Amino acid sequence: MIKRKFTNIAKDVINLEIKALQALKKNINNEFNKAIIQISKCQSKIILCGVGKSGLIASKIAATLASVGTPSFSISASEASHGDLGMISKKDILILISNSGETNELKNIIQFAKRNKIQLIGIVSKKDSILYKAAEIKLLTPKVLEAGGIVPTASTTVQLALGDALAIATMKFKKFDKMDFKKLHPAGSLGAQLRTVEDIMITGKKIPFVNENLKTKDALKILTEKKLGFLVIRNKKNLTCGIITDGQIRRFSQKNPSFQSLPVKKIMTKKPISIDKNELAVKALSIMNNKKITSLIVNSKKKPLITIGVIHVHTILQSNIS
Repeated sequence: MIKRKFTNIAKDVINLEIKALQALKKNINNEFNKAIIQISKCQSKIILCGVGKSGLIASKIAATLASVGTPSFSISASEASHGDLGMISKKDILILISNSGETNELKNIIQFAKRNKIQLIGIVSKKDSILYKAAEIKLLTPKVLEAGGIVPTASTTVQLALGDALAIATMKFKKFDKMDFKKLHPAGSLGAQLRTVEDIMITGKKIPFVNENLKTKDALKILTEKKLGFLVIRNKKNLTCGIITDGQIRRFSQKNPSFQSLPVKKIMTKKPISIDKNELAVKALSIMNNKKITSLIVNSKKKPLITIGVIHVHTILQSNIS
């Protein structure tokens, strides 16, 4: 019976926050568009600030904006009046977050912004508040019921969702794509999944190149030396014309005992499967799995017959890509 009461409370809180988000959706208007344009045009930093729980939301929004290519950070409202206002320059955009818009700690920050002509965006729920009136761009959040009657819950959920919307809309407006995202997220599993073929391909002298007219017995020595399990075959113009794998050689040797005297072009596989250097490494792995092969030739779309690298399944797996 007690467990049932707890689950009901959980559902009530979630329903309350869903209603708050639905109300926020109705509030989105042209002020949001103005905010996106100004944030995207900013040549300096986006600085966010709030008090209490709104301050925590400000930190999260700043982190999200920064992660998608918009330099941002948050400052403490209480510390701002003790020197941290010096972090804000005239070219910055200041986003202040407050449910009431009347919090005392924000008044000094608002005055500082006005005195220095710093663009101010307000995220606030009350039109008659100091923050709403002072802001050049007014992002009005709905007046909501808080879970438990007094605890900032639905209001902070609304602020968080609005911040996420600002970040994603700005990202789209600036055409910040997955390759840009990768540059800012080089570590961790996310960074690994965004690594390109070029990031991890084998290059230079490590590529097992042989000429198409080389005798197979000599090619076998190179195959053993390179330890990749395959050879990339090129013609006299250094254009890739085929590939040979160790498994392929074993199968051919069973049918033709004198195979070692043949040139490699007689036993190679023509038109080997290749991949563009700018494709994600995870796509290369998918191709290998589907084709049941362990390596791919790497080229560029502009020069598809020139091999610039090779990528092996072991290299991909060692890079924590799956």
